[in-house]
Amino acid sequence: TKIPDITVMETVCDGEEPEVVTQACLLSEFSEKGEARALINSLPDIHHDPVSREATIEKFVVIMDRYQEQPHLLDPHLEWMLNILLEMIRNEKSPPLMVHLCFKFLYIISKVRGYKIFMQLFPHEVSDVLPVLDLLCRQDPKDTETWETRYILLLWLSMTCLIPFDLSRLDGHLSTDPGLNRESIMDRILAVAKSFLRVSDKSRDAASVLVSKFVTRPDVKLKRLGDFLDWCLTTISQTSEITMEGTVTLDGALQSLAQLFKHGKRDDFLQYAPTVLQCLNQKRIAESNQATLRKLGVKVVQRLGLTFLKPRLAKWRYQRGSRSLAVNLAQSSVTGSVEATKTDLESVSQEEDYDIPEDVENIIEQLLVGLKDKETIVRWSSAKGIGRVTGRLPKQLADEVVESVLECFSFQETDNAWHGGCLAFAELGRRGLLLPSRLSDVVPLIIRALTYDEKRGACSLGSNVRDAACYVCWAFARAYEPSELKPYVNQIASALVIATVFDRNITCRKAASAAFQENVGRQGTFPHGIDIVTAADYFTVGNVNNCYLTISVYIAGFEEYTKPLIDHLVHMKVNHWDGVIRELATKALHNLTAQAPEYMANTVLPQLLPMATGMDLHRRHGAILACAEITHALYEIATQKNRLHPDPVIAFLHPDLVFSCLFFSVCGLIEKLSLSKMPFKDDPVITGWQWLIDDSLKNLHLFSSGARRGIQDSALSALAALCRQYYQVEPGVANVEIQYLSALMSPEVLTRCGCALALGSLPPFMIRGKLQKILPGLQAACKVVQKAESQTEARRDAATAMSQVCVAVGVCAQGSPDRVLCEGNIRPVYEALLGCMNDYSMDSRGDVGAWYVHMPPWRCILVLQNIVQRMMCCLVQQAAEKIDRYRAHAGTVFLRLLHSTDPAVPHIPHREELLRNSLNWNAASQAFPHITQLLRLHQYQYHTLLGLTVSVGGLTESTVRYSSQSLFEYLKGIQQDATVLQQFGDTLLCIFRDNLRNDRVSVPLLKMVDQILANGCFELFTSEESHPFCVELLALCKEEIKKSKDVQKLLSCVAVFCGMVQFKGDVRQKVLVQLLMLLCHPFPVVSPLALVLCPRFNSDSIVSLGSEDQEDDCQPVRTHRNQLCDWLGLPRPILVTKVTHLGN
Repeated sequence: TKIPDITVMETVCDGEEPEVVTQACLLSEFSEKGEARALINSLPDIHHDPVSREATIEKFVVIMDRYQEQPHLLDPHLEWMLNILLEMIRNEKSPPLMVHLCFKFLYIISKVRGYKIFMQLFPHEVSDVLPVLDLLCRQDPKDTETWETRYILLLWLSMTCLIPFDLSRLDGHLSTDPGLNRESIMDRILAVAKSFLRVSDKSRDAASVLVSKFVTRPDVKLKRLGDFLDWCLTTISQTSEITMEGTVTLDGALQSLAQLFKHGKRDDFLQYAPTVLQCLNQKRIAESNQATLRKLGVKVVQRLGLTFLKPRLAKWRYQRGSRSLAVNLAQSSVTGSVEATKTDLESVSQEEDYDIPEDVENIIEQLLVGLKDKETIVRWSSAKGIGRVTGRLPKQLADEVVESVLECFSFQETDNAWHGGCLAFAELGRRGLLLPSRLSDVVPLIIRALTYDEKRGACSLGSNVRDAACYVCWAFARAYEPSELKPYVNQIASALVIATVFDRNITCRKAASAAFQENVGRQGTFPHGIDIVTAADYFTVGNVNNCYLTISVYIAGFEEYTKPLIDHLVHMKVNHWDGVIRELATKALHNLTAQAPEYMANTVLPQLLPMATGMDLHRRHGAILACAEITHALYEIATQKNRLHPDPVIAFLHPDLVFSCLFFSVCGLIEKLSLSKMPFKDDPVITGWQWLIDDSLKNLHLFSSGARRGIQDSALSALAALCRQYYQVEPGVANVEIQYLSALMSPEVLTRCGCALALGSLPPFMIRGKLQKILPGLQAACKVVQKAESQTEARRDAATAMSQVCVAVGVCAQGSPDRVLCEGNIRPVYEALLGCMNDYSMDSRGDVGAWYVHMPPWRCILVLQNIVQRMMCCLVQQAAEKIDRYRAHAGTVFLRLLHSTDPAVPHIPHREELLRNSLNWNAASQAFPHITQLLRLHQYQYHTLLGLTVSVGGLTESTVRYSSQSLFEYLKGIQQDATVLQQFGDTLLCIFRDNLRNDRVSVPLLKMVDQILANGCFELFTSEESHPFCVELLALCKEEIKKSKDVQKLLSCVAVFCGMVQFKGDVRQKVLVQLLMLLCHPFPVVSPLALVLCPRFNSDSIVSLGSEDQEDDCQPVRTHRNQLCDWLGLPRPILVTKVTHLGN
């Protein structure tokens, strides 16, 4: 059976520890084998249908792709899948389309399992050679739809080439019968391979595999090896990479060379190696612009190096245990066999040193240059080449290679060289070619690489270097005995921990975590390794905030890591180019202060203060924030221990420091110094600090848009802390005047915003006694002024500040109006806030007036009856409107007021009826059925219907659907109650009347009325001639579209007129007159009218009417229109002549 895709393993710890749940993707077998078999067997039935064929392929790809990470699970099933598909391919009755489809399925399987494993399953008997070759020759290399067929056939032919018979036996009488003019099989296969080495699809890769298998055959290499190598070298030397075709040709030739020198015998290829190397040097592949060609050049060069050097196992290499698993397992019981095995192993490599060919030096130099290439694939291939070639060199020459790799770590080199050097050291260490004597040179460089970060413009380089350095640490953990790495354990452990929690890049943090875990498991000498691995595992380090603020604190609790973590933050992260990292670093320093307070005060702060006055803005910003955070942390520690600040804090943090610093960071410093209660009271520097805060708030428009919010928030926090600490001469008494009121009417919007929020952030003792000045100023700033929509932000922040002021001073019914909220000043506050709820200002950003809805809530039990009624009605209106998040917020506040018990809100209309209904405004589908029930309550009907108008006549599909359904359900329920329906109609007309020519309401209302009329909701009114509702609705519609040029409004009104035709009496005649008049409107609204009128009046005039071009001449339209008026018995509209008065 199949284990679930997500296997959950739970471990319940003792005590109060929570359950530790680990999730991992794990597949136990090929569970979809039945479905895969069905899909393969269905190919004969679906191959002719493009839709079914595409769906079948997609299903098969989805099934196979699940096993990309565990392809070995397919091994037991590869054979039967291959046999079924090959049987269809070999069937002579199979159409070509189905054959190609079978090969596509074979390619999908080989892609997942890998061609090296999959190709071994192809039948490779003598009888298979000619059919496969003939089928391959019939393929069109230029057909882009069937490249999978050619790819699989080339792999299949590669396997058939391994038959242990001379290919000349398959040629029959070719050599003896001069009358037969055909090629030998050997020549045909070579011709096919050469032709497919020039194609641009994946068949080129399979052709190189075919070459490596075929040309290395004993019979072929005797006759064709030299010729084929000549062809490759000629192709390389004569082909230019400037064109795409030339690049493809070079790619195929280089691939074939790399495969040949990889799989061929050294004795066969040694004589050709110098010539090949000379050709590559002349072609200068390493200087090519194509990364793929440079990578293939490196692959060929390293294979040439291995050809020049004898295959030998270096006896000087470092070995950790035995390379044999069986020997390692038997080591504890049979020690003698271990020694014997080691002796045999050494005897293999007991060869005298031999002269190294001069070409090897050239090859090593090219590989070292490849380590500095700008592409990762070239550097990685070069690193593997360095490892392979060094393994065959004498100890002295190998040490020179290591010395050359060390030169990549100069700070004059680019990040590419550092990355390549790390990859090379990882390969050398993994192969035992980096001796322990060299660790003293290598480890410091790797530790520096773990923190490599170089700023380039708006980004940085070095994440790949740090990731490769983690790979080096991972490789060293597996390569060396614990005793060899013991001198470097603390350095490596600290560096990996730092990278795990403080690296900016998530992949580097995860790589460092994996390397640390490998060292803990393999070496067993890392301090507190198990504890750290548990806290900073691969998944936990994914969140950078968690790493900086939580995990680092836990790790710093271990003495070995405390100072390295702090020092790294001070020297590397406080001055980081990324502002987010700088701020996180300063917060981390705040959290780490508790682990080493004396070190922070005596060592870290003296280092930060010179940085805070330097020329580098990043360094200055980070240093100031760090000083602020550390000072505040030291104050908190001192407070907990009931003692004064450490002297070094006061000595080094002189207040004059701030005048040479940045706005944002200095405001943070002011806040932290104030919270730390520094002894600066009555000091002149407080005046300077206040000036800086005021200047920041009043000149926000001078800052960039991205920095404004941060500067404003920082300045407000600093102001609040500064006022609380330094402006209170005695409890409840302030010694400073408020200077922000005059700026509330500033022409600069952001100045209004900053000063209004500054008033809201003042502590209560500064507001009391000045409340009668502050509240009127904020109330005036909240008022909507015509043609001042650009002041929306200022009105929003003034309303926010007013709520903050009210919360700060508190409520006392009989108190002083200048000190608290009371009966004397509460009404204007509510009037201002309720006025904000009716602000529907629009600009290019949309409905900016809706920003008021999310103001901070505040509690006040001092409310009057009429105020409560207006407040609840306004909330209901907002809860019925179209924007989901505002509707949900208004509904939440409504419920909070309704259900409040401590204190209970008095005077809520229909409280008992509302409490019986469970209201929920979070989703449109759930909210509107409840909202429409409020239409039954007289005092809520107007505002509920006003909100529903905007929703039903809106644009959002889901909102329109759910709101209209709910409204129609309500109207259906009152169809037989004339009184209630009349009341609803009166409310609707009242809303129309109050919002005449207010497009925000009138256009959605017309759309809503059209839907109501179309659904027959006013059918009760149709029995009475010229019902008052119809008469007034017609009058309002006429007034609404009078002189209007809004096409949407005109179309909506036309739809309403069409719906009103159902009413009897004079209203119908007047409606038809309006429709006929609109037929001659200069805007294109004729077609909808003609479509409405056509079912009633069938005439050629209607057809002609709809086909006239109104923009050219309205007279033909008027003629047909007048004819319709005569048929309907209606008076003809009279064209009013415009009178133009000429001036003097």
